[in-house]
Amino acid sequence: MTRPRVLLMAAIFASAASYGSAQQPGRVMSGASMIEHDADVATNEPGTHNGGGMTVGYSFFKNAPGLNLVFRKRALKPGSGIGYHEQKEDEIYYVLSGKGVLTLDGKPYDVGPGAAILTRPGSSHGLKQVGTEDLVILINYEVKPVR
Repeated sequence: MTRPRVLLMAAIFASAASYGSAQQPGRVMSGASMIEHDADVATNEPGTHNGGGMTVGYSFFKNAPGLNLVFRKRALKPGSGIGYHEQKEDEIYYVLSGKGVLTLDGKPYDVGPGAAILTRPGSSHGLKQVGTEDLVILINYEVKPVR
């Protein structure tokens, strides 16, 4: 299985696992494994890459030692966005809810629940929330190991 497909599958499984499951507060650790919950990692943040407006960012496992994978959820509030920027690494967005307009290499595309977007190095993209409800996405990409 290719790396982008593995990243997408991880994002989908994590998303599906959070629906309908019993939620317990706080971080749970078992050996090197972890469970984190939205409420424990949620942070109000401006739209990334100068996208404007306000969002809620959920950076899961950001303090997990040796994890070279970023797994986030972002709720883009009405009128907010992720600013148009050049991509430096493979990145996957998966839309959980809401409506948005993704600009990919200068062309606009309507996106909504169930849309998966792969952006590759050298491409450019931005995402704008449209409609009345939050645009909620999962974001997944690799980072270089810290030495």
